[in-house]
Amino acid sequence: MATALITGINGFTGHYMAQTLRQAGYAVTGLSHEPAEGVLACDLLDRAGLVEALAQVKPDVVVHLAAIAFVAHGDVEAIYRTNVVGTRNLLEAVSKSGCTPRSVLLASSANIYGNAIVGPIDETVPAAPANDYAVSKLAMEYMASLWNDQLPITMVRPFNYTGAGQTLNFLLPKIVDHFRRRAAVLELGNLDVVRDFSDVRTVVNSYRLLLEAGRSGEVFNICSGKGHSLLEVIQMMRELTSHNPEIKVNPAFVRTNEVHRLVGSRARLEAAIGDVSDIPLRETLKWMLEEPV
Repeated sequence: MATALITGINGFTGHYMAQTLRQAGYAVTGLSHEPAEGVLACDLLDRAGLVEALAQVKPDVVVHLAAIAFVAHGDVEAIYRTNVVGTRNLLEAVSKSGCTPRSVLLASSANIYGNAIVGPIDETVPAAPANDYAVSKLAMEYMASLWNDQLPITMVRPFNYTGAGQTLNFLLPKIVDHFRRRAAVLELGNLDVVRDFSDVRTVVNSYRLLLEAGRSGEVFNICSGKGHSLLEVIQMMRELTSHNPEIKVNPAFVRTNEVHRLVGSRARLEAAIGDVSDIPLRETLKWMLEEPV
């Protein structure tokens, strides 16, 4: 039985990644701040602890999901420390521990593209990060490239994705929660933004297929290739719930460096793993309404 190590296993994506890999026959171990069954307690900034954990698990595949993933996170220093230094510590630990994984998947972000004027965005579009989170992810990619001759690294750039269990500081869970509670007012920021939304279950299955495809040294967008405006999302929620809250734009939620349109191309991904079976956004929103976890 192949062994998988997932950093950030207790997070939103890590939870679904672990389920997917177990269903595919992997023995799954995770790294997180809190120990639990099948989870080792280790901080990404603990270099010696990481080496010890990797030497103990000896994973066949590594999925690195641990990160500060909220764009508006208030501690800028923590963003860089976790996303760049923490990732470097992990790669160093994989190398020093003596384990020889066949694949190491690192999660970057489509936010590195910024306000790209082309669309859909493929992997050749120049990076133009518009916030510290995106800069930290791009810096992580450059740093990780230094390890390409030592480790079989596959880089993924997920566009927006969501699902049951995502925290309410993310946009779609916030919207779903307001409709579920039948709140009278829904306050949002920029209403004209367009995003490429995927279902988390589609995303983690794409990650699994890339791990098994052995595409080291390559970069892949993880996306649906379809754009939805916030107004479209709100209309879907109205239809699903028969609720019609007042929509207000709160200036405090409007970001001056907002990325207005972010829609990706997954041609390279499908060339590597075959056709991706999409879950329509409406079905994802319905799932989130029915299974708030």
